[in-house]
Amino acid sequence: MDDTIVEAIPARNIADRPTRFEIDPRDHLDARRTARSRGLDVVGFYHSHPHSAASPSETDLAEAYYPDLVHLIVSLVTDPPETRLFRPVDLTGQAGARNFVEEPFVTVRE
Repeated sequence: MDDTIVEAIPARNIADRPTRFEIDPRDHLDARRTARSRGLDVVGFYHSHPHSAASPSETDLAEAYYPDLVHLIVSLVTDPPETRLFRPVDLTGQAGARNFVEEPFVTVRE
């Protein structure tokens, strides 16, 4: 399996307040269809935490609907921004009992 991320696609925020992000369902479906048509796999999601650390929030955990995909979180509190990568996992074997584990990643600059 190739672990190279070749593209990141932005999506619109349809949340009703600036402290919340809710991906536009049309953008979500379009991105997945486009990836499939190009022979690419969607491997995860990214979002920022403008006022908190780059750690998963309770909302992030509650909305981790794709357990096989990673979540890149960028904290804008620090300069330079802190970037961390997480994967949702079931640590107990019980339905709904999930958490995130941090995954290592390598940043390649061109």
